[in-house]
Amino acid sequence: MKLLLPLDGSEYTKRMLAYLAVHDELLRGTHEYHLFTAIEPTPPAVARPGVNDSLDDYVRERAQEILNPVQTFAKHHGWNVQVDYVAGPAVAAIAKKAQALQPDLIIMGTHGRSALGNLLLGSVASGVLAQCKAPVLLIR
Repeated sequence: MKLLLPLDGSEYTKRMLAYLAVHDELLRGTHEYHLFTAIEPTPPAVARPGVNDSLDDYVRERAQEILNPVQTFAKHHGWNVQVDYVAGPAVAAIAKKAQALQPDLIIMGTHGRSALGNLLLGSVASGVLAQCKAPVLLIR
């Protein structure tokens, strides 16, 4: 089974990973775990000419901060993982990755906000549900 795990480095990501590790009966067999994160780009008004290299470094370093601990966790649990990251808004990046990867399941942590909270703050989980064709498992 091909699994896409969008990660943001939050407590909710950690809860999702812990849940998967403890409930391995949910996903019997061998799987391809695709760890993915999207790093919000710097607004163009903030970026100065000639700073692109440092912005690329920032995105790579931030992605490594999120992905490296999860790779270690996955290795400890014997998961077969592949990692990827992009600079961009999370929902659009996850939807694009899902379209390219065609996963059997997308698994992600969610903040579990109310509908009003989602309206005011937005929700990556809601956006992924709306834009992705693959089934989505949300873990709160």
